[in-house]
Amino acid sequence: MKLEHIALYVEDLEKMKDFYVRFFDATSNQKYHNPRTGLQTYFLSFDDGARLEIMQRPDTSPKASGEHPLGYAHIAFRLGSPDKVEKLTQSLQQHGCPLLNGPRTTGDGYYESVLSDPEGNLIELVA
Repeated sequence: MKLEHIALYVEDLEKMKDFYVRFFDATSNQKYHNPRTGLQTYFLSFDDGARLEIMQRPDTSPKASGEHPLGYAHIAFRLGSPDKVEKLTQSLQQHGCPLLNGPRTTGDGYYESVLSDPEGNLIELVA
């Protein structure tokens, strides 16, 4: 079995597409738009075959409140080395993405940092 893709509702579809293309080397397909529902989506593909679908529609509701709401927790990107984790962490911080943790070695042996994307979704960068 292979995970096909992960989907994420966003507020600013174009901004989020540009973010993942710029910082994570994603390749975007052409925008899909369903005029009946207002749904607009992009599929973002990564070199290893993983895909992220970002979606926007007029009837979405705000995120759940609380520090650790139920549901998806984060997206993790394996970069291949601690140096790459540190460099991308710095680049994302300069772009205004808040650093929440790290870079550090975690208790389970990952070298990682945790940041928020422009809409507050958590991203883990791992070596």
